[in-house]
Amino acid sequence: MDQIIIGIIGMGLMGKISSDYIIYSVEAEAIDKVVAQYGRATKKHAIVGGQTSCKAPEVAAFERHLPSDVEIVSCHSLHGPNVDPKDQPLVIIRHRASQESYDLVRKVLLCFGSKMVVLTAEDHDRITADTQAVTHAAFLSMGTAWRANNQFPWELTRYVGGIENVKCNITLRIYSNKWHVYAGLAILNPSARKQIRQYAESVTDLYKLMLGGHKRELEKRIKTAGRVVFDAAGREGEPLMLSDEALDQFSLGKVPKERTPNNHLSLLAMVDCWWKLRIVPYDHMICSTPLFRLWLGVTEYLFRNPALLDESINTAIEDHTFRSDDLEFTFAARGWSDCVSFGDFSSYRDRFEQIQSYFAPRFPEATRVGNEMIRVLVEKT
Repeated sequence: MDQIIIGIIGMGLMGKISSDYIIYSVEAEAIDKVVAQYGRATKKHAIVGGQTSCKAPEVAAFERHLPSDVEIVSCHSLHGPNVDPKDQPLVIIRHRASQESYDLVRKVLLCFGSKMVVLTAEDHDRITADTQAVTHAAFLSMGTAWRANNQFPWELTRYVGGIENVKCNITLRIYSNKWHVYAGLAILNPSARKQIRQYAESVTDLYKLMLGGHKRELEKRIKTAGRVVFDAAGREGEPLMLSDEALDQFSLGKVPKERTPNNHLSLLAMVDCWWKLRIVPYDHMICSTPLFRLWLGVTEYLFRNPALLDESINTAIEDHTFRSDDLEFTFAARGWSDCVSFGDFSSYRDRFEQIQSYFAPRFPEATRVGNEMIRVLVEKT
């Protein structure tokens, strides 16, 4: 360890070909091109890894362009920027390496204080699709809908307090980051494409039932999905991951005295999506991101509170307060799904950055509140 030289490609240290351990820290979309440029000059018997969010193209690039004597050990920190890596999941992938090289990489990564999770590249991509892809799609769609309606949700009392705080804070948190953080995971991961498409279909199906006033069919579908996802996971009798009261302290606006009932289409569709894809979200908690744990927490809070779930179903049929918001949300979910299905990075970037510029003035405050919310609430999950 005393003599090891570490080079990071993509972080201002391009061309560190004399390094013993090289980390490619570049966008997933660009990984093949960058490895092709630098890979053949890699030091003999060096260790190479990457930090991309989608490992299939990364591993393929390494196998295609690196000399056969080079060893491959990749990693991926499962949290966003400004989150303390301590105790957060860090995936390590021993793709082609001796025990000695693998142990060396583990020693280097120990400095983060993260919880190391050993996976294959294939398992990594499947699990990140399960825990991140649809989560991101839901929040991206919320932001798109609010912009389409020319709304800053924290200025509307119906979007302040409890569950709504998670929606607002995490949406702004996602849009305050770089577009490619989410594009690569969504577009390059085949499992992610399938799940984002199903989420859009679930949103559309449930919204049509709401519009048609089909309460009995809507209720049956939602409660069937809830039983499969939550009861089958053995959550009955377990304490809730989050509480509405704990979330009230993280509002961007003034919390009203009376809460406005919401049909929570985004949450209903999430559980419907998990049900349709036979995903048990609790299976991957060991390598889940803070955002996913928050999203699962508020989803669980809704579905395991019978009175609140009934209220959301009644609101969906009888109360039109959120009807225009839900219309734009449905359009948005389908739009993001189409963008991902077409594999169009340019369109993804344009959509993301247009909405990003709309919310940009509130990013500093949202980041501050969001960081504290994640710090406090993740400790409870």
